[in-house]
Amino acid sequence: MPSQPIHPATTDAEALTLEASDFQAAFGEPLEDTLDLDTWAPATELASMYDRVQREVAEAVHKESEMHRQIREKIFPLLKSRPNRPAAAGVFRTSLEQIETVHSQLLFNGGVEACDGTIAVHDTLPVTITQIGVSLVSYRGDQGSWGHRLFRRDLRASGADAIEETLELLERRRSRGGVDQPSKRDQLSDLARRGIMAFAERKVLLQKSTAVFRMGHGNPLAYELVTGSGNPQLCEMGVAVIQDLVKFGKFVYVPSGPKERELLTIGGALLPLQYAIVDSLKDKLERVAKGHYRGALWQGAKAAVDKLVDEAGDKVLIGVYRASHYAPPQVFYAHADHVHEAALVAIADSVLQEHRGFPMLIDLADRVCGMMFGGSTFGANTQLAYADAGEPFRYMGERSTRR
Repeated sequence: MPSQPIHPATTDAEALTLEASDFQAAFGEPLEDTLDLDTWAPATELASMYDRVQREVAEAVHKESEMHRQIREKIFPLLKSRPNRPAAAGVFRTSLEQIETVHSQLLFNGGVEACDGTIAVHDTLPVTITQIGVSLVSYRGDQGSWGHRLFRRDLRASGADAIEETLELLERRRSRGGVDQPSKRDQLSDLARRGIMAFAERKVLLQKSTAVFRMGHGNPLAYELVTGSGNPQLCEMGVAVIQDLVKFGKFVYVPSGPKERELLTIGGALLPLQYAIVDSLKDKLERVAKGHYRGALWQGAKAAVDKLVDEAGDKVLIGVYRASHYAPPQVFYAHADHVHEAALVAIADSVLQEHRGFPMLIDLADRVCGMMFGGSTFGANTQLAYADAGEPFRYMGERSTRR
């Protein structure tokens, strides 16, 4: 795919501007009609709206199928002929014999290990507890699970003047988000919940796994690590672990909810057991490297990211595959030297779930991690601790006591 132009920075208000014509083009009706409650159906008549649902879905599927035909005829040939493409770019097809070989000689004998993490948060006014867990699995069994808990307290004994300490506490809490609510203003919580988990997942694959091939969830060049989630130290350490992963080479990453809808559109045109190698991550990494790193504190991190762009940007490729006739396409990331092997591993593992077409080993890692570090047990233990402290309900969020 051609690289996207780098647009000038826009404000949040500009980014959210939506003209009336844009709304009508997307939804097929003017905004004023949508806001007219006379056009809304009573709940008792919703069943009669199924005809329109059926009609809209049928038309959308038909249009999408027509687009897939155009992509196969016009876009697929361009993948391996356009300028500045990766050497491996193009559309390829695996065979059932190759799938069987990967199953018997790599996947089912433990030659591939997958890692996934989970986060559970118990957020109250006195303390926010973040539990981060990571599990490593193969088809020969659970290879290990590791967890860590972070305790964030705005109020800790400091020996400062009582009035000054109270005012500082109020200011700190004013800058945070709502209790038990996600917020971009609360960068420290965001750091704990995403950046550290992304680091731990990659570190486990490098240090705890002994498999020939490693499988991860998401993007190997995780945005949370490349930007440090706002923390220069995490950025430098995160970039270092990414460099080590790229040097290892034999990995495949598959995200659950990729943002690249254009890749999913290309993937929808693939036949079962086909995959397309589209581009490298260098352009995207360069765009990230142009921002986020300002001031003296970021000098070391900026140098590390620039080095990552030069040494690893064009070595990590992005592609898309389709495992079965029923399954949606899946985006994948792999090293340029092992991209065909990576695609084959991902497809071979994904055909085990014909309806999902997603690697079952990642699902297994997610299940194990959820059982070990899921929110239900963690939440119950934390609420028990509040009960032991004599306050079983006072600091519980409204949602946690609703049922």
